[in-house]
Amino acid sequence: MNITVFGATGNVGSRVVAEAVARGHQVTAVLRDPHRPHPFPATVRIATGDARDPEDVRRLAAGQDLLVTATRPAPGREDELAVATKGLLSGLAGTGVRLLVVGGAGSLTLPGGSVTLADSPDFPAALLPIANACGEQLSLYLTETEVDWTYLSPSALLAPGERTGRFRLGRDELLVDADGTSTISMEDLAVALLDEAERPAHRRTRFTAGY
Repeated sequence: MNITVFGATGNVGSRVVAEAVARGHQVTAVLRDPHRPHPFPATVRIATGDARDPEDVRRLAAGQDLLVTATRPAPGREDELAVATKGLLSGLAGTGVRLLVVGGAGSLTLPGGSVTLADSPDFPAALLPIANACGEQLSLYLTETEVDWTYLSPSALLAPGERTGRFRLGRDELLVDADGTSTISMEDLAVALLDEAERPAHRRTRFTAGY
């Protein structure tokens, strides 16, 4: 497939690019700053663009099969996430290009209940701004009916680690292991995303991945 990745130099985005390249896909990595150093091989096309700009999105989606967004705003600028979401949806409208979104975990419900992770007593206060922004982001996608989107929420703990290719999938409930821990590596989250890209199973809905 021809895949464009916004947020390509981020923690998850760079791993999505690496996973897609390893699977033989043709990848375009989108950077805001064309002079910013990047880790990508020569086979990856480098492009400049901003997910907040519908014209940039439409230009970079032309001729592509799939667009991935893994953008994360800087602390204090969490409101940019909703702006980028609107830019992506506006730019992709009518193109037929599918959109895969790396989202947040805060809106997942705790096992067996209706309380979300972000509303749980132990949720770190410092993470509430980005969790709330991701919740607003998901709400925008849930009302979208024209663009073919999929939203992937990670587990509660998302960190660099090993690519195992072994994890579970869920929908709107936080996945926890036998010890009550909810975690997945960034590498395996990229695997889950590319699996969905190659074998679509969650169209216009959210899913999650975890150990």
